[in-house]
Amino acid sequence: MTTLDLIEPATEKVLNTVAVTEPTELDDIVSRAALAQQRWAAQRPEDRAHVLAAVAREIEENLEDLARIEARNVGMPINDARGAVAGAASTFRYYSAAPERLLGQTIPVAGGVDMTFREPIGVVGLITPWNFPLTIASWKVAPALAAGNAVLLKPAELTPLSTLRLAELARRAGLPEDLFHVLVGSGTTIGRRMVEHPGIGKIAFTGSTAVGKDIARRAAENITRVTLELGGKSASIVFADADLDAAAQGLAGGVFGNSGQDCCARSRVFVQRAALEPFLEKLHAVVDDIVVGDPLAEDTQMGPLVSANQAARVQDYVQDAPVLFQGSAPAGPGFWFPPTVLYPLDDDHRAAREEIFGPVVAVLPFDTEDEAVARANGTVYGLAGSIWTANAARSLRVARQVAAGALAINSYTSVRITTPFGGFKQSGLGRELGPDALDAYTEVKNVFFNTVGP
Repeated sequence: MTTLDLIEPATEKVLNTVAVTEPTELDDIVSRAALAQQRWAAQRPEDRAHVLAAVAREIEENLEDLARIEARNVGMPINDARGAVAGAASTFRYYSAAPERLLGQTIPVAGGVDMTFREPIGVVGLITPWNFPLTIASWKVAPALAAGNAVLLKPAELTPLSTLRLAELARRAGLPEDLFHVLVGSGTTIGRRMVEHPGIGKIAFTGSTAVGKDIARRAAENITRVTLELGGKSASIVFADADLDAAAQGLAGGVFGNSGQDCCARSRVFVQRAALEPFLEKLHAVVDDIVVGDPLAEDTQMGPLVSANQAARVQDYVQDAPVLFQGSAPAGPGFWFPPTVLYPLDDDHRAAREEIFGPVVAVLPFDTEDEAVARANGTVYGLAGSIWTANAARSLRVARQVAAGALAINSYTSVRITTPFGGFKQSGLGRELGPDALDAYTEVKNVFFNTVGP
């Protein structure tokens, strides 16, 4: 049996050892999942709803255990981890209502009645990243099960522990055997085999744009459906009339939350030139106040990066960039990196253009509204963004022009369980969360019923 050692980011010690799923096992797993899916889809909708609600309760009852797993395996501060676990429970509870509300349509036609049905795809493959393992697993697993599918979930090989625990809790809640499998291993082995397997009808992936492109190419061979939530280089636009205290303070979460390991991180902050100096002063105070340390400590606001490779990647971007100021970070052991502000630099500097995935923000001055919009859109990505202004008309005008899928006005929030989430351009394909997620895990079947005779 092949095993995988998991390293705790805050200590650099082995946290746990888990068994790896061999690619040769996949055919049998898919076959068993397909049989389980047929039985699951045939159950009464209210029975499936009851099971999903029970999963939500199990998550809530094990909140502290799951939060500690997430904090130690990812390096996420414990209070953030508790919020992530509570969010996962809420996601299952939200989608527990879906089996009884997965509606089709009737369509007026001549000669009969035409109707549509939302049918499950069958066995779906879900591939999740290492930055928010339990959160993003819940975004995919809950709607996929609610729509009547069986689920094969491959977590990132760095951070599988909370997902493995989720599968245990789901079985305890009454989810049928073989309906939810967790496959541990690398993307180039078991992940690639999932994408190419003819028995898997859908792949939902969250991760880098480069890997997403490879998945799309491989999935095309079998016309496997795909949903891709990919990278970002999101922008905040701070106008001179904005609440500068709120705009600067919000960056503690909007950029430095989860150590900047967030595809929605507003890592480009465009600031109107008239407000640049006061904004930088306020941001400096925010950065100085960020507590970086032990993820299990109650006062920690930012933990380590997830791995030595990630820390080296972030350092590589920062070492040739103009650092205006940095916060503090422990000396080690652990994969620590201080919150960092870059200024001045041009839009074409690679630290302002490429996704760093670390606690690093580039501050970029602008003069006019049109300039800000054009520069914010000057990227291959289009995932999230924020607009800060006291002018309501301007906020909506700019929001309509910024090419991104999840925008916030006078806020840094990107995600709500009840609303669609996804990106424009190379930030992805399709939408997760809200009612839209159910569309991603179903096929539309059209049925015509003849009422005028043979």
